[in-house]
Amino acid sequence: MINFTYKKYIISLGLLFTLNIQAEVFDGYTLFTPKSAQEDGASTHLMNNNYEILHSWSHDQGPASMPYLLPDSSIIYPYRVPNPTMDAGGVGGGIQKQTWDGEILWEYEFANETYQHHHDVEPLSSGNILIIVWEKKTAQEAYDMGRETISNPLNQMWSTAILELEPESGNIVWEWHIWDHLIQDYNPELPNYGVISDHPELFDINCGSVGNDAGGPQGANGDWMHINAVDYNPILDQIVISSRTQNEIFIIDHSTSTEEAASHSGGNSNQGGDFLYRWGNPENYGSGDEADRILGDQHSINWIPAGYPGEGNLILFNNFHEDNTSAVLEFSPPLDGNNYAIIEGESFGPETWEWIYTGDITTPMQGGAFRLPNGNTLITQTHTAKILEVDTEGNEVWEFMYESEFSSSWIARAQKYSPDYLLDIILGDLNGDGNLNILDIVILANLILSGDTSNPAGDLNQDGSQNILDIVILINLILNS
Repeated sequence: MINFTYKKYIISLGLLFTLNIQAEVFDGYTLFTPKSAQEDGASTHLMNNNYEILHSWSHDQGPASMPYLLPDSSIIYPYRVPNPTMDAGGVGGGIQKQTWDGEILWEYEFANETYQHHHDVEPLSSGNILIIVWEKKTAQEAYDMGRETISNPLNQMWSTAILELEPESGNIVWEWHIWDHLIQDYNPELPNYGVISDHPELFDINCGSVGNDAGGPQGANGDWMHINAVDYNPILDQIVISSRTQNEIFIIDHSTSTEEAASHSGGNSNQGGDFLYRWGNPENYGSGDEADRILGDQHSINWIPAGYPGEGNLILFNNFHEDNTSAVLEFSPPLDGNNYAIIEGESFGPETWEWIYTGDITTPMQGGAFRLPNGNTLITQTHTAKILEVDTEGNEVWEFMYESEFSSSWIARAQKYSPDYLLDIILGDLNGDGNLNILDIVILANLILSGDTSNPAGDLNQDGSQNILDIVILINLILNS
């Protein structure tokens, strides 16, 4: 049995003040997928601010990261395949689209000898999907590119690629590979030799270790960068990714063709697939030392959407900020047109952030932060399966803790959507036929009597519940039409 528990606010000044506090919570629906190690499958839930589960989707396989709700009321769900070709923390391999009613519209797996999907995906407005994959390289291939050591017993180096897939078919229509954008100062006889600090647009192949010798979630592996999140900016036509093991985030140009993405020119920025921007650890490109590092094992990088407070800024969950505690950081990249300003010989700015939250949050694994339209921020503390919402002053205005019969559960990341986000749901159209009539009244009355609140079209006044007031509103709408 699963129980949903939540914090109740007790305000000594009375009911009126309590209502004012609760009014600061963003009115929306929270989407999340809890998981326990003891479970084979998983369920995704859509929940209102009153902690009522409006709808659930069932999955045969556990999540690789977080699900995404689409305006047509379907979800994109990245999941873990039973037999991945490359196995490390965050392994996935499968992506599927499920309708509101649970029908699988399409499904494909990226778990072969070349690529293994892991962690996050990013649905695009075109219907295509961006995915993160490990790209298997042998130790010899890495040595030939200037890598000095490979210390894992697999003798493999799992490089990083970002693939854009067509829906249904899963065909690759665009791709970017970090293997095309490397630099090394180890051996002048090998490719990509140069001065690291002169080329912040390239990645030093000798940064960091390569995988685990043993231990780790799945034992020995070749995971090099551990990219754990991807986001897309449709205004800039750019992609941002987060590397946990390198303590950096990177921005690349999506306006390129695949051929340009493999080069150093082309696209809106005319830099091909080279880094347009990177932030968090300038030591990686010879422009600082350990004292200059800002990020530690960060997750959940994403742009704040247009129209939201802080629009255009980036926000992330920094797992190890100070004294092994976590923080949410919002920062403003030095954007200049399609490119990012940097002074020659210095690191990419900024040196600090626009906004920070350092409340009672800490998690060694995953974690999430998303800005909401009213300026609040939704935060996920993964390892305790806790979701909270804070305002701009850092005040906690809403909290949810998921509990199950199992000893421990976690939530990778949660996201909150406005009630009007679902474009195909017409308030009052309970049977989905596009019309408001007596049949909808009958359906709504039966749902209320049964206690079933799973159909969001029944909440006509958008107060988070369905009752006689919604029936009255529906009757008036029908009469006035």
